[in-house]
Amino acid sequence: MKQLLLGAIFAIVAAGAQAQTVTDCERWEANIRNLVEPWEENTRTFSNGKVRVALIDTVEPAVVPLHLLILSPPYGVLGDPQCRMISHDSNGFSGIDFANMLASYDPATGLGLYFQVQIYNPDTADFEDAGLDITINQATGEITAFVGRAN
Repeated sequence: MKQLLLGAIFAIVAAGAQAQTVTDCERWEANIRNLVEPWEENTRTFSNGKVRVALIDTVEPAVVPLHLLILSPPYGVLGDPQCRMISHDSNGFSGIDFANMLASYDPATGLGLYFQVQIYNPDTADFEDAGLDITINQATGEITAFVGRAN
């Protein structure tokens, strides 16, 4: 199984995918005021409500204000879920198509989410379309995120 997982990771990397920043929600971006309104259109739950994904807009920096917030198992001693932020590098994304998110489930790896995103390229001062793949393993708590070419 490890070889299969490593093979999948190498295939993603070989295809030009880049690992994204997955951090704890102690960052200022995770503040509830940054949750995009209307909330019911910009949050989604999975796994009988155990996993919640929300779109975050920090407004600044203006070209990269968007992030994703994920609440998921494992739970802490007090029953609180882990909280993670998905960002592009140390900044955010320029665009995230939350409405057209795709979800899948593989018992070997966990919940898979796919988003069309836009990334700001400071070298060209332009925006590039890409695809964001996220895997949430509720058993281990591991969350991985990769950006590659748009599908």
